[in-house]
Amino acid sequence: MADHVLIHGGGCSPWHWHLLEAELRRRGHRTVAVDLPCEDESAGLDDYAEAIAAAAAGLTDPVLVAHSLAGISAPLACTRLPAGLLVLLTAMVPAPGEPPAEWWAATGHEAAVRAAALARGEDPDQADLFFADLPSGLAREAGARLRGQADAPFGDPWPLEAWPDVRTAFLLCRDDRFFPAPFIRRVVRERLGITPAETPGGHFAMLSRPRELADRLEALAPSR
Repeated sequence: MADHVLIHGGGCSPWHWHLLEAELRRRGHRTVAVDLPCEDESAGLDDYAEAIAAAAAGLTDPVLVAHSLAGISAPLACTRLPAGLLVLLTAMVPAPGEPPAEWWAATGHEAAVRAAALARGEDPDQADLFFADLPSGLAREAGARLRGQADAPFGDPWPLEAWPDVRTAFLLCRDDRFFPAPFIRRVVRERLGITPAETPGGHFAMLSRPRELADRLEALAPSR
Protein backbone atom coordinates (compact mmCIF):
# COMPACT_ATOMS: atom_id res chain seq x y z
CA MET A 1 0.00 0.00 0.00
CA ALA A 2 1.12 3.58 -0.61
CA ASP A 3 1.15 6.72 1.51
CA HIS A 4 -0.55 9.61 -0.32
CA VAL A 5 0.10 13.22 0.68
CA LEU A 6 -2.73 15.27 -0.82
CA ILE A 7 -1.95 18.96 -1.37
CA HIS A 8 -4.86 21.27 -2.09
CA GLY A 9 -4.92 24.13 -4.56
CA GLY A 10 -5.31 27.84 -4.03
CA GLY A 11 -8.01 28.87 -1.56
CA CYS A 12 -9.05 25.27 -0.98
CA SER A 13 -8.87 23.08 2.12
CA PRO A 14 -8.25 19.47 3.14
CA TRP A 15 -12.03 18.92 2.86
CA HIS A 16 -11.80 19.04 -0.92
CA TRP A 17 -9.94 15.71 -0.79
CA HIS A 18 -12.40 13.86 1.46
CA LEU A 19 -14.05 11.68 -1.19
CA LEU A 20 -10.74 10.63 -2.71
CA GLU A 21 -9.33 10.00 0.77
CA ALA A 22 -12.24 7.70 1.55
CA GLU A 23 -11.71 5.79 -1.70
CA LEU A 24 -7.97 5.41 -1.20
CA ARG A 25 -8.39 4.31 2.41
CA ARG A 26 -11.04 1.78 1.36
CA ARG A 27 -8.34 0.25 -0.83
CA GLY A 28 -5.89 0.06 2.06
CA HIS A 29 -3.79 3.16 1.37
CA ARG A 30 -2.88 5.77 3.95
CA THR A 31 -3.61 9.43 3.26
CA VAL A 32 -2.58 12.78 4.71
CA ALA A 33 -4.35 15.92 3.50
CA VAL A 34 -2.11 18.96 3.94
CA ASP A 35 -3.56 22.21 5.29
CA LEU A 36 -1.65 24.98 3.53
CA PRO A 37 -1.49 28.53 5.00
CA CYS A 38 -3.43 29.93 2.06
CA GLU A 39 -5.11 32.72 4.06
CA ASP A 40 -1.86 33.93 5.66
CA GLU A 41 -0.65 37.08 3.89
CA SER A 42 2.83 36.56 5.38
CA ALA A 43 3.26 32.98 4.08
CA GLY A 44 5.40 32.62 0.95
CA LEU A 45 6.42 29.64 -1.13
CA ASP A 46 8.94 28.51 1.48
CA ASP A 47 6.19 28.31 4.10
CA TYR A 48 3.98 26.26 1.77
CA ALA A 49 6.83 23.84 1.08
CA GLU A 50 7.55 23.54 4.79
CA ALA A 51 3.89 22.75 5.54
CA ILE A 52 3.97 19.93 2.98
CA ALA A 53 7.23 18.53 4.33
CA ALA A 54 5.92 18.64 7.89
CA ALA A 55 2.72 16.80 6.93
CA ALA A 56 4.77 14.07 5.22
CA ALA A 57 7.24 13.64 8.07
CA GLY A 58 7.81 9.99 8.94
CA LEU A 59 6.26 8.58 5.76
CA THR A 60 8.26 6.23 3.55
CA ASP A 61 8.50 7.15 -0.13
CA PRO A 62 5.17 9.02 -0.10
CA VAL A 63 3.21 9.84 -3.22
CA LEU A 64 2.67 13.60 -3.32
CA VAL A 65 -0.50 14.59 -5.20
CA ALA A 66 -0.47 18.32 -5.96
CA HIS A 67 -3.63 19.99 -7.23
CA SER A 68 -3.72 23.22 -9.25
CA LEU A 69 -1.68 25.94 -7.46
CA ALA A 70 0.07 23.26 -5.40
CA GLY A 71 2.07 22.44 -8.52
CA ILE A 72 4.19 25.45 -7.55
CA SER A 73 5.00 24.43 -3.97
CA ALA A 74 5.03 20.62 -4.10
CA PRO A 75 8.28 20.42 -6.14
CA LEU A 76 9.93 22.63 -3.52
CA ALA A 77 8.82 20.20 -0.81
CA CYS A 78 10.46 17.37 -2.77
CA THR A 79 13.85 18.93 -1.99
CA ARG A 80 13.06 18.52 1.73
CA LEU A 81 11.58 15.01 1.90
CA PRO A 82 12.22 11.63 0.23
CA ALA A 83 9.16 11.51 -2.03
CA GLY A 84 8.70 8.40 -4.10
CA LEU A 85 6.51 10.08 -6.72
CA LEU A 86 5.16 13.55 -7.44
CA VAL A 87 1.80 13.56 -9.23
CA LEU A 88 0.74 16.93 -10.60
CA LEU A 89 -3.06 16.80 -10.77
CA THR A 90 -4.30 19.35 -13.31
CA ALA A 91 -1.67 21.62 -11.80
CA MET A 92 0.43 24.63 -12.60
CA VAL A 93 3.93 23.79 -13.84
CA PRO A 94 6.44 26.46 -12.77
CA ALA A 95 9.59 27.58 -14.55
CA PRO A 96 12.84 28.58 -12.80
CA GLY A 97 12.75 32.20 -11.70
CA GLU A 98 9.13 32.73 -12.75
CA PRO A 99 6.83 34.26 -10.12
CA PRO A 100 3.51 32.40 -10.07
CA ALA A 101 1.73 35.69 -10.78
CA GLU A 102 3.38 35.70 -14.21
CA TRP A 103 2.49 32.08 -15.01
CA TRP A 104 -0.93 32.94 -16.41
CA ALA A 105 0.35 35.34 -19.07
CA ALA A 106 3.46 33.29 -19.81
CA THR A 107 1.37 30.20 -20.64
CA GLY A 108 -1.48 31.97 -22.45
CA HIS A 109 -4.02 30.72 -19.92
CA GLU A 110 -6.76 33.33 -20.40
CA ALA A 111 -6.92 32.92 -24.16
CA ALA A 112 -7.04 29.13 -23.81
CA VAL A 113 -9.92 29.25 -21.32
CA ARG A 114 -11.92 31.65 -23.50
CA ALA A 115 -11.35 29.55 -26.60
CA ALA A 116 -12.48 26.39 -24.81
CA ALA A 117 -15.65 28.09 -23.52
CA LEU A 118 -16.54 29.39 -26.97
CA ALA A 119 -15.98 25.91 -28.40
CA ARG A 120 -18.55 24.60 -25.91
CA GLY A 121 -20.98 27.34 -26.98
CA GLU A 122 -20.73 29.15 -23.63
CA ASP A 123 -20.14 32.76 -22.67
CA PRO A 124 -16.54 32.77 -21.39
CA ASP A 125 -17.45 35.36 -18.75
CA GLN A 126 -20.29 33.23 -17.33
CA ALA A 127 -18.87 29.71 -17.54
CA ASP A 128 -18.50 27.61 -14.39
CA LEU A 129 -14.83 26.68 -14.58
CA PHE A 130 -14.56 24.66 -11.39
CA PHE A 131 -17.65 22.69 -10.37
CA ALA A 132 -19.69 22.15 -13.56
CA ASP A 133 -19.39 18.35 -13.37
CA LEU A 134 -20.44 18.06 -9.70
CA PRO A 135 -23.97 17.33 -8.48
CA SER A 136 -25.59 20.62 -7.46
CA GLY A 137 -25.49 19.97 -3.72
CA LEU A 138 -21.86 18.92 -3.75
CA ALA A 139 -20.98 21.88 -5.97
CA ARG A 140 -22.58 24.28 -3.49
CA GLU A 141 -20.70 22.76 -0.57
CA ALA A 142 -17.42 22.71 -2.48
CA GLY A 143 -17.83 26.41 -3.23
CA ALA A 144 -18.77 27.20 0.36
CA ARG A 145 -15.65 25.39 1.58
CA LEU A 146 -13.32 27.62 -0.45
CA ARG A 147 -11.16 29.95 1.61
CA GLY A 148 -9.35 33.14 0.74
CA GLN A 149 -6.06 32.84 -1.12
CA ALA A 150 -3.34 35.28 -0.03
CA ASP A 151 -1.20 36.98 -2.65
CA ALA A 152 2.14 36.35 -0.92
CA PRO A 153 3.21 33.15 -2.76
CA PHE A 154 2.44 34.64 -6.16
CA GLY A 155 5.15 37.26 -5.97
CA ASP A 156 8.09 35.00 -5.12
CA PRO A 157 10.26 33.91 -8.07
CA TRP A 158 10.22 30.13 -8.26
CA PRO A 159 13.56 29.40 -6.56
CA LEU A 160 14.78 26.13 -8.10
CA GLU A 161 17.21 26.19 -11.01
CA ALA A 162 15.81 22.91 -12.35
CA TRP A 163 13.07 20.40 -11.62
CA PRO A 164 13.86 18.37 -8.48
CA ASP A 165 15.24 14.85 -8.77
CA VAL A 166 11.94 13.07 -8.14
CA ARG A 167 9.88 10.80 -10.36
CA THR A 168 7.15 13.05 -11.73
CA ALA A 169 3.87 12.33 -13.48
CA PHE A 170 1.18 14.70 -14.68
CA LEU A 171 -2.47 13.71 -14.47
CA LEU A 172 -4.69 15.70 -16.81
CA CYS A 173 -8.45 15.91 -16.20
CA ARG A 174 -10.13 15.62 -19.59
CA ASP A 175 -13.20 17.69 -18.68
CA ASP A 176 -11.32 20.47 -16.90
CA ARG A 177 -12.60 23.91 -17.90
CA PHE A 178 -10.08 25.90 -15.88
CA PHE A 179 -7.04 24.13 -17.33
CA PRO A 180 -8.43 22.88 -20.67
CA ALA A 181 -6.88 19.67 -21.96
CA PRO A 182 -5.20 21.09 -25.12
CA PHE A 183 -3.75 23.95 -23.08
CA ILE A 184 -2.34 21.82 -20.30
CA ARG A 185 -0.96 19.20 -22.69
CA ARG A 186 1.08 21.95 -24.33
CA VAL A 187 2.29 23.42 -21.03
CA VAL A 188 3.34 20.01 -19.71
CA ARG A 189 5.15 19.16 -22.94
CA GLU A 190 6.97 22.50 -23.03
CA ARG A 191 7.89 22.66 -19.35
CA LEU A 192 8.34 19.04 -18.30
CA GLY A 193 8.92 17.27 -21.59
CA ILE A 194 6.45 14.50 -20.72
CA THR A 195 3.04 13.33 -21.92
CA PRO A 196 0.30 13.59 -19.28
CA ALA A 197 -1.71 10.61 -18.14
CA GLU A 198 -5.44 11.35 -18.35
CA THR A 199 -8.50 10.81 -16.20
CA PRO A 200 -12.16 11.84 -16.58
CA GLY A 201 -13.52 14.74 -14.57
CA GLY A 202 -13.21 18.48 -14.23
CA HIS A 203 -10.86 20.65 -12.20
CA PHE A 204 -12.07 19.01 -8.97
CA ALA A 205 -11.98 15.40 -10.16
CA MET A 206 -11.20 14.34 -6.59
CA LEU A 207 -14.85 15.20 -5.87
CA SER A 208 -16.54 14.33 -9.16
CA ARG A 209 -14.63 11.14 -10.01
CA PRO A 210 -12.86 9.84 -6.88
CA ARG A 211 -12.99 6.20 -7.94
CA GLU A 212 -11.51 6.82 -11.37
CA LEU A 213 -8.88 9.13 -9.88
CA ALA A 214 -7.90 6.48 -7.34
CA ASP A 215 -7.56 4.00 -10.21
CA ARG A 216 -5.19 6.35 -12.03
CA LEU A 217 -3.12 7.00 -8.91
CA GLU A 218 -2.78 3.28 -8.30
CA ALA A 219 -1.66 2.80 -11.91
CA LEU A 220 0.99 5.50 -11.50
CA ALA A 221 2.21 4.23 -8.11
CA PRO A 222 1.73 0.47 -7.79
CA SER A 223 1.44 -0.72 -4.19
CA ARG A 224 4.61 -1.81 -2.45
